[in-house]
Amino acid sequence: MNTGPLRVGLIGLGTVGSGVAHILIEQPERMTRRAGRPLHIARVAVRSPDKPRSITLPDAVVSDDVRQIIEDDSIDVAVQLIGGTDPAGEIMQALLRSGKDVVTANKALLCEHGTELFQLARENGRCIAFEAAVAGGIPIVAALGQSMAANQITSIEAILNGTSNFILTEMLAGGRSYEDVLAEAQKRGYAEADPSMDVDGTDAAQKLVILVRLAFGKRVSLHEFALSGIDMIELADLRYADELGYAVKLLAVAKLVDRQLEMHVQPTLLRRDRPIARTDGAFNIIALEGDAVGTAWFSGPGAGQLPTASAVVADLIDVATGRAARTFSHLDVWRPDSACALQLAEQISRRYYLRFKVEDRPHVLADIADILGRNEISIASVIQHEAPEHDEAASGRRPVVPLVIMTHLTTEGRMRAADRELAGLSSLQPKRVRMPVAD
Repeated sequence: MNTGPLRVGLIGLGTVGSGVAHILIEQPERMTRRAGRPLHIARVAVRSPDKPRSITLPDAVVSDDVRQIIEDDSIDVAVQLIGGTDPAGEIMQALLRSGKDVVTANKALLCEHGTELFQLARENGRCIAFEAAVAGGIPIVAALGQSMAANQITSIEAILNGTSNFILTEMLAGGRSYEDVLAEAQKRGYAEADPSMDVDGTDAAQKLVILVRLAFGKRVSLHEFALSGIDMIELADLRYADELGYAVKLLAVAKLVDRQLEMHVQPTLLRRDRPIARTDGAFNIIALEGDAVGTAWFSGPGAGQLPTASAVVADLIDVATGRAARTFSHLDVWRPDSACALQLAEQISRRYYLRFKVEDRPHVLADIADILGRNEISIASVIQHEAPEHDEAASGRRPVVPLVIMTHLTTEGRMRAADRELAGLSSLQPKRVRMPVAD
């Protein structure tokens, strides 16, 4: 076994990169003991070397030229902590071709180009370790690839985006608007200056794609399954859900139904007594159901400097001990696609929460019920709080009031057909809200 230092090239010294450097520099004895050899930061590549940072490294180590890491044959492993797919993809390819193992937290890159990158790594006798790409400090990749290897995974239900979960939690707890809580999330560092990928569901969907590849061996693109975010949710929806005994969560789901894979990422109503519904704040939770073990829960911080850095350093230790290479060599899920077919969105069966803004006049509820009924959608309950008396003649307009309907079990296809008809009702005002219900 090699006991010499594992020479590390660190690409990116932002929030997570600084956390990785802190751990390696401040805990050298622990790292050496766990890895069986010292973990040494040999080079660091950043965009702006002169930028003030929370970690101090020798000037000779830091540069703005990533080629110094790629072309340095003495570097054993590169930690790639830059986001996006370009130039991150080209850099990772160059690292693998230069004979380096790679540790990454880049979920977007693996989601879109994992197949090609994994193949390139194998061709060059290298490995890619990516625990930090999904759910921050929660060891879910290791759980799927190793701990639950005896199981056929049959279901994944998860909260995979801490930013969205924080926003939904704080909106209801404080009676605050979406815009107000989003601004606070940005101040706290939970949300980026451009939070679109967090709040529109893209971030959670990219993570789910990776989990699906691990759990089911299925290659799926983002455009192939239902995807929506929390940016259409209002405080009223959270309050109505709470009144009905539910919590609203941005839920990522992938499960086998009649040998097909049902998959979606959407704001969803969950009964309050479920563990996933009680996961609040900037936390993630993942429920894996295996045919042998049953349901196993994994919960913890899904983002942040040290939780994500913890996963990165754990991967570095696995590279140092040889575990990463052994695991990667047996990881066949990024090879030819499985025979499991993706279920059509129209076939997904579940209940729905519907909220309308309706003119307060006779026959409106009957018109809505008629459209739902003709599309074989049965109503389970209706909430319409009493509105104050209104003098229409004096104001010259009809009052608009909220109407909430919970349906019985139906299909997404029937709901979409009903949506098209509902759009033609002049008594309905923008915007209509529709969310699935996961009982």
